[in-house]
Amino acid sequence: MTFPLKITWVGMLLLLTACSSTPITFHTLTPAHWNTATGAGAGTLRIESITVPPQVDRPQIVIRQGDSGVAILETQWWAASLADELRSALVDQLANSNPRQSMLLRLEVQRFDSVPGQYALLDVKWRLRPAGGTERPPLTCRTTLQSPAGLSIDNVVLAHQNNLKRFAAQISQAVDSSASQCPTAP
Repeated sequence: MTFPLKITWVGMLLLLTACSSTPITFHTLTPAHWNTATGAGAGTLRIESITVPPQVDRPQIVIRQGDSGVAILETQWWAASLADELRSALVDQLANSNPRQSMLLRLEVQRFDSVPGQYALLDVKWRLRPAGGTERPPLTCRTTLQSPAGLSIDNVVLAHQNNLKRFAAQISQAVDSSASQCPTAP
């Protein structure tokens, strides 16, 4: 009689194992370090708005597959919406910016590509303008940054973090200079 009982238990365990799902993993574009420096300058840099392409505007991470395909990863999610993740990461990276006057930054992300084993790409049009009615004209630029990425989603996210760090350096360069031309990629 114990043999049928063992078979029943093994069968139940197999059924329960089949019902389990892969847990959701959350990722962030803000690096693990915490930026404790705060600007002591006269002005501030405020992000006015951020738009992202509708194809990647979702909680799940979207990766490219081949030349025309995409995959929505049901178990790999952003910790917040992609626009909010971009905002948080840039606020962290730009915490050391000390503009002489208050500035507003507007971002229109054109492409945000993730290709595991190849690269992470950020293509963004951005506008930097004084918050008040000063003589400095707005600066409108376009930046395209690409970093190599490993096979794992963690490596792709790290590559995106690297792109955002380089992008923040460009914004800081534009804020610090009084030039009316776009900075070059670092």
